[in-house]
Amino acid sequence: MGSQAPTIKVAVTQAEPAWFDLDGTVAKTCKLIKEAASNGAKLVTFPEVWLPGYPAWIWARPVDFALSTEYTKNSLKIDSPQMQMIRDCAAENNIAVCLGFSENADNSLYISQAIIGADGSIKMARRKLKPTHMERTVFGDATGDSLNNVVDVEGLGKVGALACWEHLQPLLKYHTCLLKEEIHVGAWPPVIPYVAGQGLWSMSREGCRNLSRTFAIESQTFVLHTTALIGPAAIEKMGTQGTMFGVHGGGSSAIFGPDGRQLSEDLEQTEEGILYAELDFDEVLRSKSFVDVVGHYSRPDLLWLGVDDRQKLPVRPQQDGEVGKKA
Repeated sequence: MGSQAPTIKVAVTQAEPAWFDLDGTVAKTCKLIKEAASNGAKLVTFPEVWLPGYPAWIWARPVDFALSTEYTKNSLKIDSPQMQMIRDCAAENNIAVCLGFSENADNSLYISQAIIGADGSIKMARRKLKPTHMERTVFGDATGDSLNNVVDVEGLGKVGALACWEHLQPLLKYHTCLLKEEIHVGAWPPVIPYVAGQGLWSMSREGCRNLSRTFAIESQTFVLHTTALIGPAAIEKMGTQGTMFGVHGGGSSAIFGPDGRQLSEDLEQTEEGILYAELDFDEVLRSKSFVDVVGHYSRPDLLWLGVDDRQKLPVRPQQDGEVGKKA
């Protein structure tokens, strides 16, 4: 195992951002980082687009120029004073951070995740490969380099991340398993309990938890299922009444072991807080001794995965003799 200690304490947040207020949410991020570190955690995780909050208005109407402009202005640039504040906070408190954020890259937005080491360095940054349904009205697609979503983190071992419904992409999940992660961060927006006849069960609190829990079993990793919550002021601000983001709550954070058992106690879905668990890495070994879908329980002679993990930029220089060739 890559971990330096037989057990590691982790922290999973369940909190509400300062909606569309980048500086306000950075301040809250640092507060939560400090709280987690003070309680002995070595890793703290945050939800999908925690900074500056999930653009829930898209499920009520596809176009809102005022909110989308505000959202772009408050989305996080990787090379920015706000990101540096979070990195400094991680280093000052000697804790690793897995951050979910709306990434502003020259005013194009992406659903992104970054793993920051306890030394404050960015170990990995990636983008959601394909935004889900109405998310495509705000966010762009990733390129192949975002497949490299697992990284060695000193003191923790191999830590990886996926966002939301990436947890139902079989090929993406299989590729993530191939990178041999030990701790997996599943980042989600607020998700409310299922109401019969309204929407898909797979988009509910129960369905999304099921996806994270299933991935724990499939990958034999500890899964840190991290969700946000939404309050009445945010619902009013975004006009999401009558949608799945129109109910106060959505908190559903949990920690699952490598055999799928839940290791944490639930908070109320309207309650902010931090969940903690001690991860015993012998549990990974026990599970992998029984099933390893990319190891002894695989058949690469019959089924295998092809991958192109190159970054595809809008402008790519060509070498002499390559004119007309496909990238």
